[in-house]
Amino acid sequence: MKVYSVRFVECLVPNREIEKGGSLMKKSLMIFIALLVGFGFVFSSCVTTDTQVKPNNSNFVAPKIELEAFAIPQYDGYWYIAKSVKPTKGQAGDRGAFLPMTFTFKITNPNMYPINLEEIKYSVVFDEAFTVMTTADQLSNWIPAGMSDEVKVTTLVTVRSALLGMLLANAVEMKKRGWENWSTLEKWWKGVPEGTTPVTLTECGFMFTAGDVTMVYPYEVKVQ
Repeated sequence: MKVYSVRFVECLVPNREIEKGGSLMKKSLMIFIALLVGFGFVFSSCVTTDTQVKPNNSNFVAPKIELEAFAIPQYDGYWYIAKSVKPTKGQAGDRGAFLPMTFTFKITNPNMYPINLEEIKYSVVFDEAFTVMTTADQLSNWIPAGMSDEVKVTTLVTVRSALLGMLLANAVEMKKRGWENWSTLEKWWKGVPEGTTPVTLTECGFMFTAGDVTMVYPYEVKVQ
């Protein structure tokens, strides 16, 4: 019996030591986790406080605007049908070919906060003197801080609308140059896709917002 009791005591002593050691390890682990959480909270608070910049008129930096590409997404040639001509199908009318144009801009945001491009106003000018259309595109294009983004706008002019412009707003310039309406229209409709007719964007206005700040920047570029 003595032998068994001695062996029993010898077996219990190591188990108690293990229990004490395990308890200490659990306490140490809990303290370590608490320290990690505390340091993480302090670090995240510091980062948020240091990097959060609110936009205002004094710290808003003008975005960089660049024309990256110009394209004619669809071309159906040059033609005009007067209303006196009976169409194969549909109703007769004074109608002409479409000339769609796509402009691709690269916008770079140098600010420490995101900005929103909300509107682009522009006029398209042929041969450096003839405004063929003026329009405004409503957008909502967010650009992250310190990054760039591409923005595309597409518009079009028709032979009919360009002809009316020649007869009204551009009549003086046409007479000054001694140009004839129909030959000029044909030259434009063939020259713009080929790159031989000068195209310019004028009277542009790019409107950006950030928080309560609204900024409009002028822009003008020779497309081709």
